[in-house]
Amino acid sequence: MAPIPRFELEELARYDDRGPTSYQNGIHTGEHVGTHFDAPCHWITGVAHGDVASVPVDRLVAPAVVIDKTAEVAENPDFLLDIDDVMQWQEEFGPLPAGWLLFRTGWSARSQHQERFINADDNGPHTPGVTPACAEWLANEAPIIGLGVETVGTDAGQAFRFEPEFPVHSFLLGAGKYGITQLQNLDRLPPVGTLLVVAPLRIVGGSGSPARILALIEGETSKETE
Repeated sequence: MAPIPRFELEELARYDDRGPTSYQNGIHTGEHVGTHFDAPCHWITGVAHGDVASVPVDRLVAPAVVIDKTAEVAENPDFLLDIDDVMQWQEEFGPLPAGWLLFRTGWSARSQHQERFINADDNGPHTPGVTPACAEWLANEAPIIGLGVETVGTDAGQAFRFEPEFPVHSFLLGAGKYGITQLQNLDRLPPVGTLLVVAPLRIVGGSGSPARILALIEGETSKETE
């Protein structure tokens, strides 16, 4: 995959001769940097399903549920969520919504340490993700509109070895669904009962965007998951 430019802030004026009454900056960034949103056209399978500017507003404000596999990931950083895990969750908490499935792994605790966050060795990155079978099921059978994760991308670190490669990208985006990555504070959310506000930039032709993600819980102050 092509290298992604890091976020850069270029000062244009700061109450000086460039603009004595204003402070403003230019920004340069990749679309898929930090907490960000994946539009369907990010992957070749999803080209027909549109860019980030074409995402319907009702997809940007939707219910969310959290499946927690932090204990499993602590034991095995290559842990993969499978269909059985989701079925067991549904037995306890009820059916998945027509909204977001948020996959809590505890990985956000590594986000300020690049090497630990990527967790790579000679065999590539080792980060949790989703099995190809589960990715296909979430795309084609589950009512969700997208998957949110704490890791650098929606696929596992070793997903380049899977068949197909990067199955979450391939199946979910190919089904016109979405991804959000590098989430924070999922430990503060209940398994059910969250309303998620996903706010990417409306970039015409964009394959994704840095995004601000807010979690609204009835009776509580809103929580940022970016």
